[in-house]
Amino acid sequence: MKVSTCMQYDRDLLHRAARAAGDTKRDGTINSHAVARRIGVGPMAAWRLVQGIGRPSATTAAAVERAYGVPSTALVKPLADGAPA
Repeated sequence: MKVSTCMQYDRDLLHRAARAAGDTKRDGTINSHAVARRIGVGPMAAWRLVQGIGRPSATTAAAVERAYGVPSTALVKPLADGAPA
């Protein structure tokens, strides 16, 4: 059985919130290290969150909600089968 590592949630809200907070690199992409500092997680956890790999833990989703205002339910609820990633 092949395990999918593709995006499990719609990360657009997170990306918009991170951009609004200024957590971007010079090229406009999201700076996962800045996200890590803002939400208080390790850089690898933040990179996975920004890249949409897997789903964040409830604790990480709650930290994102506190830091960026993105509802934790938007991060822990998987997309329906066949939904665009």
